[in-house]
Amino acid sequence: QVQLVESGGGLVQAGGSLRLSCAASGRTFSSYVMGWFRQAPGKEREFVAAISWNGGSTYYPDSVKGRFTISRDTAKNMVYLQMNSLKPEDTAVYYCATGRYLSYSDYGKPSEYDYWGQGTQVTVSS
Repeated sequence: QVQLVESGGGLVQAGGSLRLSCAASGRTFSSYVMGWFRQAPGKEREFVAAISWNGGSTYYPDSVKGRFTISRDTAKNMVYLQMNSLKPEDTAVYYCATGRYLSYSDYGKPSEYDYWGQGTQVTVSS
């Protein structure tokens, strides 16, 4: 049974940093794309970052590019999201997700991911 567990969320002031972690279990994820999404109250789930199965390719939307960095440790089945220069508009529940056989053009589409974590709350105060 596949399980994704996020951790590292919390309350931080604007301009601060947080590092989210996602622990994956239940199978070998070496061939899976790993992604981070977020969802604020009343809004749709939004793509934040994705990383290819070997860590060679990463993908970010403009809203976080240059501030967020995704990385993975395939041997440990871990994925990380380093978030710097946080803004109040980054406040949301952050979800880790994974999917297999995603093409690069599908990295930002929630529907293409097969498994999801329960989410971790990130709150950025102004």
